Amino acid sequence: MARAYPETTSIATTESLGFLLAKASTRWNERLARAFAERGFPEVRPAWGSVLLPLYEQDGLRMGELARRSRLAKQTLTTLVPQLERAGLIAREPDPDDRRASRLRLTDRAQELRAVVDDVLGDLDASVAEHLTRERTEELRAALKALMDV
Repeated sequence: MARAYPETTSIATTESLGFLLAKASTRWNERLARAFAERGFPEVRPAWGSVLLPLYEQDGLRMGELARRSRLAKQTLTTLVPQLERAGLIAREPDPDDRRASRLRLTDRAQELRAVVDDVLGDLDASVAEHLTRERTEELRAALKALMDV
């Protein structure tokens, strides 16, 4: 496929989409971690949102369904899930429909965290609203969703 840039122009700059997305993500995660710590959850890592948010939408998911909803590989979940178990945020329980499977359930601690997550995400959304119009925010949301499939 032909490049959209002349051969003499390098796209390896701090203006590249990859660099900008990575730095925006890093900044977002730094703010999440700091806000969770300030609100009494210093152990919570931003990466755990990939497990917690789908479970907040529907508790009791099997690992395969959690992988699909979180858009993570099952191998990645086999690393993240034990971290959340050790932190006391999720627990495995036998699947009543299949003895070989288990379901992941949110603990009381995770339910306490949920209100904090709502507050923190609301604060971050408000911060975005200080810099972007509602229309641009929705365009950004749509663009990010599209990029998840790239």
